[in-house]
Amino acid sequence: MIDGILPVGKPENISSAQVVARVKRALQAKKAGHTGTLDPFATGLVLVALGKATRISKFFLEGRKSYTAQVTLGIETDTYDRTGTRTSEADPSVLSEITPSRVEKTVLEFKGVQDQVAPSFSALKHEGTPLYKLARQGKMILKPPRRIEIFDIGITRMDLPQFEIRVVCSSGTYIRSLAHDMGRTLGCGAHLSGLIRTGSSQFRLENAVSLEEIDGMDNSRISQRVVSMSDCLAFMDFVRADSALARKIRYGQKLGDTDIDPDRIEKGQAGGKTPGYVRVIDESGDLLAVISSGEKDSTYNYSCVFAG
Repeated sequence: MIDGILPVGKPENISSAQVVARVKRALQAKKAGHTGTLDPFATGLVLVALGKATRISKFFLEGRKSYTAQVTLGIETDTYDRTGTRTSEADPSVLSEITPSRVEKTVLEFKGVQDQVAPSFSALKHEGTPLYKLARQGKMILKPPRRIEIFDIGITRMDLPQFEIRVVCSSGTYIRSLAHDMGRTLGCGAHLSGLIRTGSSQFRLENAVSLEEIDGMDNSRISQRVVSMSDCLAFMDFVRADSALARKIRYGQKLGDTDIDPDRIEKGQAGGKTPGYVRVIDESGDLLAVISSGEKDSTYNYSCVFAG
């Protein structure tokens, strides 16, 4: 049984669930899932969690994401991307007034903390039903704005009416909405015409394995590309367990500050966002548990336990 995360490069026109199914079949894994959906028309990084690693998927939901996105000005769609139905088209005279400097200025204005409205065609739910299912029934529902943050953004290519941007953002950010909002700000409308996810937490697309490669690999070669659970959580603060602490975790005994010395907690790498959580590793670096601060400063709660 393989436990860890396999970074996979998703091709176009395939769902994230289909990526998981192909990896699961190739490795004959009993349990697998992904840590965040990527739209079928988009390409790029999908993190496939295998075995026990499916239990740590939640810790990647708050991690930073990075994208390369292509925006096309002048056309709006109901999905905010190229797969949707056109809802409006700008007059050529309006587009002719859009200059590269104006586009660059607009793009940079979206850096920082802001409220964003998700597309009606999204997986967010309204009264228990995904918005995209309601939208297909003609019920276009917009959820209240959600707070997001664009950490970094910039133009990498411009060939108006199209331009390409790189984006580093918080979880929950819809790049489709970002493209739509840029078009509204410019006064000509826009939609997302291409998207590549280039990073998620500390994982990068250049280190991912493609589905084509997986199809040509045997189990042992694919397994070598799986990142261990402890390394997956490299962004999380950690503490090295001695034999006494490892024993208490193995038996599920209560943990306090006498077991976890705050001065022994080491800082994790940048790229994640898991305040209050600490991973406990053994002398070999294997993950024993993920714990969190309790209601009292002197106690810890178990979030995930893998020792035993």
